[in-house]
Amino acid sequence: MLSGFGRSRNGLRSLRVASQRGFFGADGAMGGKNPMQSMKLEMLRKSMEREGGMISDSKLLEYLRTMTSISPRETVSMIESGWQNKKVPVTEPIMKEYFKAVGALGKLDKVNISGVVSMLNKEGATAGTLGAAGAPGGGGNFSAGVGAAALQSGGSPNDPIYIAQTERSWRSEMWKFARGAVGLFLFLSFAGAVLDDQKAGGGGLGGRLAGYGAAVHQAETSDKSFDDVVGIDEAKGELVEIVQYLKNPRKFTRLGGKLPKGVLLTGPPGTGKTLLARAIAGEAGVPFFYSSGSEFEEMFVGVGAARVRKLFEAAKAKSPCIIFIDEIDAIGGSRNEKDQSAMKMTLNQLLVEMDGFEQNTGVIVIAATNFPQSLDQALIRPGRFDKQVDVPMPDIGGRKAILDLYSQTMPVGEDVDLEQIARGTPGFSGADLFNLINQAAIKASVDGLKAIGMHSLEFAKDKIMMGVERKSAIISPETMKMTAFHEAGHALVALKTDGCDPIHKATIMPRGRALGMVMQLPDGDQTSYSRKQMLARLDVCMGGRVAEEIVYGAENVTSGAASDIQQATRLAKAMVTKYGLSDKVGVLFLEDKDKTSGQTMTNVDDEVMKLLNESYSRAKNLLVRNRRELDIIAKGLQEYESLSGGEIVDLINGKQPNMKGLRSQRPSRQTEKIHPSKEQAAAAKGKGGGRGATVSASERQSEPAAKAIKVPPLKKESPKAALRGPPKQ
Repeated sequence: MLSGFGRSRNGLRSLRVASQRGFFGADGAMGGKNPMQSMKLEMLRKSMEREGGMISDSKLLEYLRTMTSISPRETVSMIESGWQNKKVPVTEPIMKEYFKAVGALGKLDKVNISGVVSMLNKEGATAGTLGAAGAPGGGGNFSAGVGAAALQSGGSPNDPIYIAQTERSWRSEMWKFARGAVGLFLFLSFAGAVLDDQKAGGGGLGGRLAGYGAAVHQAETSDKSFDDVVGIDEAKGELVEIVQYLKNPRKFTRLGGKLPKGVLLTGPPGTGKTLLARAIAGEAGVPFFYSSGSEFEEMFVGVGAARVRKLFEAAKAKSPCIIFIDEIDAIGGSRNEKDQSAMKMTLNQLLVEMDGFEQNTGVIVIAATNFPQSLDQALIRPGRFDKQVDVPMPDIGGRKAILDLYSQTMPVGEDVDLEQIARGTPGFSGADLFNLINQAAIKASVDGLKAIGMHSLEFAKDKIMMGVERKSAIISPETMKMTAFHEAGHALVALKTDGCDPIHKATIMPRGRALGMVMQLPDGDQTSYSRKQMLARLDVCMGGRVAEEIVYGAENVTSGAASDIQQATRLAKAMVTKYGLSDKVGVLFLEDKDKTSGQTMTNVDDEVMKLLNESYSRAKNLLVRNRRELDIIAKGLQEYESLSGGEIVDLINGKQPNMKGLRSQRPSRQTEKIHPSKEQAAAAKGKGGGRGATVSASERQSEPAAKAIKVPPLKKESPKAALRGPPKQ
């Protein structure tokens, strides 16, 4: 039983007043959230009034719990006032109900827990006492002085006794972590931007927002000159003219003419467009500004246009000068009506700066691109880019000059014939030729040689053109033997057929997807082919398949000739449908897309089959007549794996190739000598000849033509029977 709370009529009256404040508003209206709970509370109050002086713990707790569900604020006020008046005991159930009411009000963080602890210590209540206080009759009182002192720092519902929450939800922890991470990221980004600004001289975040940055560069010096540009004489001449104009403008303007405002360099990759720009920077003698098209664009709208303005402002301040923009297609692509306006700002600003309302004088713009067809028409019109200079792949003379230039700084052996390398590298750009020389130098260094020899150059060329030798490939002796006869058939037809290019090399060493190959060395860069040369090419393609049939029989022919048949079919079809070399079809050009008549297509198919069958017959007759030479070449390939054209001729003439020391790399017959242009001859003369003074291998070791080859008779010990293979079934 509780002592003190309901012992007097005044205490019961206080309970009634508190109860009325709990479920009646200030104006006397029903204030409870739940009418049923309010009725229950009223019934409990009347029950405690009927009990008279003593109120049980259970009824008091039930009353407080009901009050908490209706008005937690009144519960807090009732308990705290009871503690101050010594009417409510300090027991565990009462404290739990108190903390529930405080938690419902959201005031747990304001509870003064130190006051509660002090009150409990002064009262002498231990953990065991509090634990037992929940039983009926349990409880205790404390002095008014102690209670008042404990509750002075927090004795109202708005400022209750302090207690701290020890557990936080995972959501609050995640939110706290996210806020810290975002703050750290923003701080580090700002610090990096500031450091970038300081190191780059305004090229960091602040500079980019203002339109500045690393888009504009001025070349102080350049280690290149026009003497370092060879093989593209026409393109170099156009730019030499611009440099001369900047040095002596009156020479060009005395009759009223004006130099072009812009020059657009176009051509495949690696042909020397950027090299020309570097040469201009070393020769011009005027300020040279350079930039790349990709450097103008950033993630911020308008930065590209601002950088274009800055570039031309810097150039105009130092005019006359040259601006070089590499890969201009990055900003000069064709505009589309559907494009956003922000995507056109950089190009529009470039158009205005080059030829806008304010004329741009004293500034020459040179640009380079690999895709001239993608540029906007307004950009490449006269007045902006008046000249379009094509920088093509170097021809055979240009390749020879480039090889001479790169070999000047490297030790080159006496056996090197750069003219032969130039013949064997059609379609190579200047960058490809530098790569060839570089790989040859690495090969020679690894082999411990003192100089770059012809063998190293041939190794590098074959590696670039055909791939690395597959020395680890497991090939059966029978397959190797059949491959040797296949390649020997190609080589012998090329030797004996008029109109064929000389043989450069034959090999049965697997490279890439091919088990073997025969390479021919053209006399020069072919711009057109005669009917005689095309028919000879067809015969060479058929030689490998025919050789397999002669040696192993028609039933043992393999699929190794698939690539040869494909090339022969394409060439024969082109002769009929594009070159007008068929009497039956006539001089007619047919595209695959054209809707031609059925009779015409039948005639085309008949003529293609006729060309292929006639070529097959010619190759077969030739190899049957020269079966001995076929066996000799096949045996040599099996023994040495690779043979140069000159070594094949030596074998047929009964001379064994020199396998000790440096092997011969000469072709099967003498090729026509390259006649350099006047510019190339002058450059070679000015540099003391360089490698251009080297005597070609064909001049040092000339061999008779293929038609004059003498084949000695085979001796009795010749492996003729073994090379012919199994007899036909």
